[in-house]
Amino acid sequence: MTRLILGVVVLGLAGGLQGEDWPMFRGPSHNGISSEKNWLGAWPGGQPKTLWKKKVGTGYSSMSVSGGRVFTLGNASNTDTLYCFDAATGAENWKFAYPQKLEPKYYDGGPSATPTVAGDRVYSLGKQGDVYCLDAASGREIWHINVKTAFGLTEPEWGFAGSPLVDGNVIFLNAGTRGVALDATTGGKVWTTGTEVTGYSSAVPWTHSGKPALAMMSAKALVVVDPKTGTELGRYPWETQYDVNAPDPIVAGGDLVITSGYKFQEKSGTGASTVLVRPAAGGFQKVWQSRDLASQLSTPILINGYLYGISGNGDDPSPLRCVDVRTGELKWSSPPAPMGNLTAADGKLIWVAGNGELIVVAANPASYQELARAQISAAKVWSAPVLSNGRLFVRNNKGDITCVDVRGTGPVN
Repeated sequence: MTRLILGVVVLGLAGGLQGEDWPMFRGPSHNGISSEKNWLGAWPGGQPKTLWKKKVGTGYSSMSVSGGRVFTLGNASNTDTLYCFDAATGAENWKFAYPQKLEPKYYDGGPSATPTVAGDRVYSLGKQGDVYCLDAASGREIWHINVKTAFGLTEPEWGFAGSPLVDGNVIFLNAGTRGVALDATTGGKVWTTGTEVTGYSSAVPWTHSGKPALAMMSAKALVVVDPKTGTELGRYPWETQYDVNAPDPIVAGGDLVITSGYKFQEKSGTGASTVLVRPAAGGFQKVWQSRDLASQLSTPILINGYLYGISGNGDDPSPLRCVDVRTGELKWSSPPAPMGNLTAADGKLIWVAGNGELIVVAANPASYQELARAQISAAKVWSAPVLSNGRLFVRNNKGDITCVDVRGTGPVN
């Protein structure tokens, strides 16, 4: 499979900022890292300027940014709405709504998957299995399919959550036993793999033993499949309490890193830890395992051989930690904060804690070093923050999107 960077625009902006679109969950390289440079400025009064705010409804969908537009999903009155805003002003370009139950269960409910922009189209997945393809400029419906009913799939306890992955004319979804592939032009079936319940991660492109592959988390294992056929290429058993395998697999060259939170499963030796696995005869072999890093929702980020991740569950105080990807050795641990989520750019970690506090941290394995801190949102923030063209987009569980200008008065290092 050819990994495509879809809808990416790199711009040279004032003050030397090199900006980038972010057209899908975890960005165009599927690793949570933006290529933007010189994005962090000096904030007057220590607070980045708020550019705009919008309400989009309950949910945990993150944002995609492409061609000057921001896309996200929210739920109100048992109706999902896909919104498209002007990235600079917050003006609403269009919205598209369809019936979908809120389904709160030990959390607020609402959609979890992030829309994906590919060319002139945007693709979304609702938690009950509704997949929509819309015209990105107008919001016009092009096609729709409910994969749960069409293929008899079992819905995960907290609904389908993996964001769509588009490669050329195929859209991949983490739904069913080990994924579903649809024709991106028509929504027609390319392949399915069974009706069993899956996990909550997105499918991630990878090269497995020299061949294109997709890696994703099912309810009880890491699974790797051939993108052309859905044929299983390997798996690694991974049992997590409540089957919450939510963080995406992390590509570390020819290896994969997986992590989860909640309680460590003593019998199977899985869950509530991080493990690096390597392809071997019959599947994968474990290279190392560390209980120092256990991420429930936020996928850790790999930068220059070191993993940076939030270790904790739900509303528990959770530190940001750095682990050597070669050995699993813990390098440092930050003071704890409400869990939140993470992205990165230009050697800096953008940690938005669960209480809406922005903490910018140097991606340096030598020590924990804060570069900036400011309160930018309220309520609970679990959705991944997005940096695009000097603007940081943050969404909380109540559906408030806040866009702040992190460029300030000029770049700082």
